[in-house]
Amino acid sequence: MRASIGLFLRTIAARAYPRIIGMRRQPSWVIHEAILPILSVASFAYVYRAMRAPEEYVGFVILGGAMTAFWLNVLWSMGAQLYWERSSGNLELYIMAPGSMMAVLAGMALGGMILTCVRASVIMGAGILLFQVPFAPTSWSMLIFTFLLTLLALYGLGMMFASVFLLWGREAWHIVNLFQEPVYLLTGMNFPLKVFPTFLATTAALIPLTAGMDALRQILFKAEGFWPLEVEISLLGGLSIVFLFLAKRLLAYLERLAREEGRLTVKWQ
Repeated sequence: MRASIGLFLRTIAARAYPRIIGMRRQPSWVIHEAILPILSVASFAYVYRAMRAPEEYVGFVILGGAMTAFWLNVLWSMGAQLYWERSSGNLELYIMAPGSMMAVLAGMALGGMILTCVRASVIMGAGILLFQVPFAPTSWSMLIFTFLLTLLALYGLGMMFASVFLLWGREAWHIVNLFQEPVYLLTGMNFPLKVFPTFLATTAALIPLTAGMDALRQILFKAEGFWPLEVEISLLGGLSIVFLFLAKRLLAYLERLAREEGRLTVKWQ
């Protein structure tokens, strides 16, 4: 038991290492991954300022811009990752390795999470300095807990996407593009969620960012949420369990296909 846990943790560390060390080896990524997204955040912020909207709306935009980074990381660096690994010939190595695929994806998630936190911090810091938005959390411990729970649910969804996109094959590229833009609308990244009708907000709640950002806004700005804070935290906890469970089942199914039927390799490779 202890050996299997140790192998699981070593696999996570080994897979997270390339993404973490990449921050130091390619510092130019900061320009297009962190600085350029500030421009879109600033455009929405100036629109709200021109409309003389409540000041917390500018804070909503800054928080949404920071959380966008995590959604893009989940889609491109988690969801499509196994599909790309198959094309490059690494997927077979992952499946034959003694470490579990769940640990491999957890390492990808951890590395991507740390990398994306830098981008999100730059966006938040620049937004605070440029627009002087006052952040006054009602509880720092609740803020950190809600943020981590949102990331757990979000990257659990990414692990599930990785398996589903691999099964869909070349359609994965189109699905990733399809899921990118509509989420900006459904999660209310640049506006308060309360403008949605109930049925639309309830449907959008299946995306962890919806409840996560609404909860973070309640804590940071004392804003009125679509649901009470306790309900949104419970929803995030439930989504985390469901997505991680489905990811584990799908990965087990993929490993069975690979080992028994050989259906995951690329022809002529």
